[in-house]
Amino acid sequence: MKFYALDWAAMLFSLSALHFLGNKRRIGFLCFLAANACWLGVGWLAPSLPIIAGNCVFAIINLRGYGKWNAKP
Repeated sequence: MKFYALDWAAMLFSLSALHFLGNKRRIGFLCFLAANACWLGVGWLAPSLPIIAGNCVFAIINLRGYGKWNAKP
């Protein structure tokens, strides 16, 4: 099956996100969102509903994390 390198891009964005978040940099959430978008493309091309549904949930969690990064309790 041809994924047009979306799977590789998703992996690279995910690893970058882990690196940035591990170094306490907020851009990691944006990298994870880019990875989610790539995985959605893979899920569409596969076609795999679990990949699509899972990454929609992950994207919402990443948006929440991005918004709460500097929020006061």
